[in-house]
Amino acid sequence: MKFFINDPQKVVDEGIEGLLTDPKLTKLDNFPEIRVVLRKNIDKNKVAIISGGGSGHEPAHAGFVGKGMLTAAVCGDIFASPSVDAVLSAILATTGDKGCLLIIKNYTGDRLNFGLAAEQAREMGYKVETVIVGDDIALGEDTEQRGLAGTLFVHKAAGYLAEEGKSLEEVTSLAKKVAQQMYSIGLSLEEGQKFQNPEESRLDKDEAELGLGIHGEPGVETISMDNAEALMKKATTQLKEYLPSAEAEYALILNNLGSVTPIEMNILLHAFRKSELAAKVKCLVGPSQLMTSLNMNGFSLSLLQLDEEINKALTADVEPAAWIIREFGDVSSVSSPELPETLPFEATTNEKVEKSLKTITEELISLKKELNEIDEKVGDGDAGSTFAAGAKKIKELIPQLPLDNSAELFISIGRILARETGGSSGVLLSLMFTRAGNAYKENEHLGKALNEGLQKMKEFGGAEEGQRTMIDALQPAFKVLAEDGNLKTAAEKAREGAEKTKKITNTDFGRSSYLSEKSLKDIPDPGAEAVARVFEKLIG
Repeated sequence: MKFFINDPQKVVDEGIEGLLTDPKLTKLDNFPEIRVVLRKNIDKNKVAIISGGGSGHEPAHAGFVGKGMLTAAVCGDIFASPSVDAVLSAILATTGDKGCLLIIKNYTGDRLNFGLAAEQAREMGYKVETVIVGDDIALGEDTEQRGLAGTLFVHKAAGYLAEEGKSLEEVTSLAKKVAQQMYSIGLSLEEGQKFQNPEESRLDKDEAELGLGIHGEPGVETISMDNAEALMKKATTQLKEYLPSAEAEYALILNNLGSVTPIEMNILLHAFRKSELAAKVKCLVGPSQLMTSLNMNGFSLSLLQLDEEINKALTADVEPAAWIIREFGDVSSVSSPELPETLPFEATTNEKVEKSLKTITEELISLKKELNEIDEKVGDGDAGSTFAAGAKKIKELIPQLPLDNSAELFISIGRILARETGGSSGVLLSLMFTRAGNAYKENEHLGKALNEGLQKMKEFGGAEEGQRTMIDALQPAFKVLAEDGNLKTAAEKAREGAEKTKKITNTDFGRSSYLSEKSLKDIPDPGAEAVARVFEKLIG
């Protein structure tokens, strides 16, 4: 596995230094021996809120240092508790007469080191309280429950009361209440990989883990890999068993454990929306990376039972950008605007135009396979399909077209191509025909109108003649027609242009610019070839 790191031994130090580019944050000057991230401006007339633990869970914990949340965060090595001296340093650096609260995740190292530092600080005359957070329901109620992302609820609630100037007793009381009424579960497809010694996944491709912590330990249960909705249902089903009241309302943290893409997190939120728990959730934090496990490909759910006091604390404004809470609502929609009709003009007849249109469309439909084969050598292999799709739709709609009005016909063809043809070539041709139709209204000259349409295509598309595009065939042909030349000469010029593309092996435009000279040599541009074939078919 690849990482954006310099030295595996300096990952934590350099990561903290990057975070400290935030001008509201600072560090103790004995960094990196002591890794404490703290607010640059600390009001010691308020209760200090301190948390921390092993690194590798970013943005927790240092990313939540700021007004309204943590006063300081103590950072250990990857998945390792910080030292007693580091925790004590944070207490001494931030705590005034009102005291401080240590928020401790329920892991042995954290409990011991934070606990001992608290005792040492008390000996020195500081007022220190602690709250231990164990929100993981995976191991059952009879086992020590680990601290997971629900810890952030405690940070937020305690930080709010501290900012309000409340006493240490009041802050601690709310923090303990929050800690006692929240419930978390994690699910992962792959465990996080450490920077120094990445390992093979312990999970097969058809396996996932349910009920896991944030330090790389195996989940309580190995489950079968499934789609997002089924996996979310497994997590919510287990979580639901631990909720104390059917009538309660909750806040939800949907936490990205590391490497789940944003679109997948939204899919997971969509899946949660379908669960029985969704109706009970009134506000949402996430979906985002909040308390990660390095690059773990998984998520966790944390539910906190709400009351008026807790809801007020959670929704109050804070400095840390990582905390974003919003109302959790139903999916809604608004009326779509009416788009212009694809065929707004009255159908008219013109046998000559109808015959030409059928000739053009049938030729493009018949060329589908051949053009795709050419495009496979120099592009993504769908040029023939794109031209054929547009041609098929135009042919189908011929009876509904204004065949006896060139301006209206061009505009109609432009609209059909815009809505029925994929890829950039469909849009470019739509631009060309739309502009040609408007130009024809001003000057009833077919060749000049088409040439004006081509200039609009070039303006928006960015290509010029000589860059291996359909323009290499269109431009010389339209130039002939704009100068009152005949169709036969235009067809000859289109063919010459298409043939020239076989020799263009160096271009700075379009897909061809990514390919080697060897890949392009002697192969025509499929768009230019399509144009030449159409002109040749029209002259018989």
